[in-house]
Amino acid sequence: MSVNPDKMDSRAELFDFHGVSMTHYFTDNWENIQNFQARPDDILIATYPKAGTTWVSYILDLLYFGQKSPERETSIPIYERVAFLEICVPPLESGKDLADKLPTSPRLIKTHFPVQFVPKSFWEQKCRMVYVARNAKDNMVSYFHFNRMTMIQPEPGDWSNFFQKFMEGKMVCGSWYDHVNGWWKKKQTYPNLHYMFYEDLIEDTGREIDKLCCFLGLSPSTEEKNRIACGVQFDNMKKNNLVNYSTFAIMDFKISPFMRKGKVGDWKNHFTVAQNEEFDEDYKKKMKDPTLQFRTEI
Repeated sequence: MSVNPDKMDSRAELFDFHGVSMTHYFTDNWENIQNFQARPDDILIATYPKAGTTWVSYILDLLYFGQKSPERETSIPIYERVAFLEICVPPLESGKDLADKLPTSPRLIKTHFPVQFVPKSFWEQKCRMVYVARNAKDNMVSYFHFNRMTMIQPEPGDWSNFFQKFMEGKMVCGSWYDHVNGWWKKKQTYPNLHYMFYEDLIEDTGREIDKLCCFLGLSPSTEEKNRIACGVQFDNMKKNNLVNYSTFAIMDFKISPFMRKGKVGDWKNHFTVAQNEEFDEDYKKKMKDPTLQFRTEI
């Protein structure tokens, strides 16, 4: 079943939901999501929106199923292989129902929830979790373009308007600062959480795949790892119609591609000098944990 983006109701409005900015597309199914029954081998992929979710989802999918069931890679889009837990956009199947029905073991499930919204069964079952964080400046730019082309996201306005809203945390899933810090803090007490950085993945994809394999207890051959590292390079993913979301109904590719640049440092093409200074000042106030360090260029 598909949804015509031109015929969708007006853009969703943000509202405060338990202290976090959300829209109804991510809260309508709240009770069912909170009662989701995780299994011990489920893997939860968590990110702030536009921080490398699809990239890591695809790496995990290839690690687990690339050789076991190669037909998946050529017949099922990534958004059906990896269920997006909290999304609920009728008449499309809800993410929770899709997650329940995943035929794979492990089930790969993604979320953009801040850590405090994760259904409790994931913690009770001691599920492994992979969190991906991206530097705030590039994350902001990517989120801006995503909001322009994704019909269920709030209207982004122009860049300077969006820039202010991002700094205030008035985004779906709330403040970037709260998100990356909340998950970082959780890592200190929850050993089954692997915290990755987008910039590290760009710098050396193979090295980061090795770390992931170590965390997950996987030992693919060197040949297989190289094949995966090649398949998940940005340009290859961008061309892959089962990974680039070009078949996903609620995005308007006439405005912007879902996979736009995949670079570190693209923020320099958007931030004015004044915005950069304002942002850096604000960043110093809000990023209090000296152990969580980001790179805005590599």
